[in-house]
Amino acid sequence: MSVALRTEGLSKSFGLFKANSELSLSFAAGARHALIGPNGAGKTTFINLLTGALAPSEGDVYLGGERITGLPQHARVKRGMTRTFQINTLFPGLTALESVVLACCERSGRGGVWWRTVAAETGAIAQAQEILARLRLDADANTPTRALPYGKQRLLEIALALATRPSVLLLDEPAAGIPSAASAELFAVIAQLPREVTIIFIEHDMNLVFRFAERITVLVGGTVLVEGTPDEIAHDSRVREVYLGEALHA
Repeated sequence: MSVALRTEGLSKSFGLFKANSELSLSFAAGARHALIGPNGAGKTTFINLLTGALAPSEGDVYLGGERITGLPQHARVKRGMTRTFQINTLFPGLTALESVVLACCERSGRGGVWWRTVAAETGAIAQAQEILARLRLDADANTPTRALPYGKQRLLEIALALATRPSVLLLDEPAAGIPSAASAELFAVIAQLPREVTIIFIEHDMNLVFRFAERITVLVGGTVLVEGTPDEIAHDSRVREVYLGEALHA
C-alpha cells in the first residue's frame, strides 16, 4: 500500500505550550482519513504544519517520498497538497464558474495573463465546468458566490481546491456552520471524489465521521491517543472516556 503523506516526529511548540508532540503518522494513497479529538487537541495546528502555514519545532513532513518540511505553502500546492479552511475564503462578487476558471488558470500559470479575458480561456472553462459538475454545482455555475447557500459555498471552496489537481486534499471542518441535512449531502459529494485524491479531514460531527471515514486518528493534548477503523475507534474505551462519550451525548 503506497503512502501519500507521512510525518516523522512532527512537533510544534508555542513557548512552553506543546500544541503537537512527536506525531508520526502515515496516510495511505486514496484514503478517507478523519482526525478527531476534543477542542485544543492540536488538529488544526497539525494541518497547518502539513501545509506549511506553520514551521515545525521538530520533525518532518513527506509528500509521497519527498521531504517537504522546508517548502512554503505555494510550493506544496504545486506538488499536490491543498486545503480548505474552517471559514471559507471565497470571492463574493465572482460567479462560481469564474472563481474556478481563475483557479484553473493560476494552476496552469496563466493567472497573470492580463490581456486575455476569462471568456477566452476555453480550456480552463471546460475544466472548471467538469469540476463544478462533479461537485453538483453545475446548475449554480453562473450564480454569484455571495448568493449561494452556505453549504454550496463550502462545496465551491472544495472546487477551488480541486482546480489545483491535488493528490492530497486537507479539509478543516468542511461541514462547520452547515445544517445537518446539508452536511450529509456535502459529505456524500466528497465521498464520490476520485480515489486519486487522498482526503484527510477534521470533523466534530461524529455521525459524519463514522459514516464517511475509513480510518480515524484521535488526537488528545497534541499527541495520538489511538488510530484505527471506525469500528475500532467506536469500541475503544479510552476514546469513549476522553472524547466520544461526551461528543455522542452533546
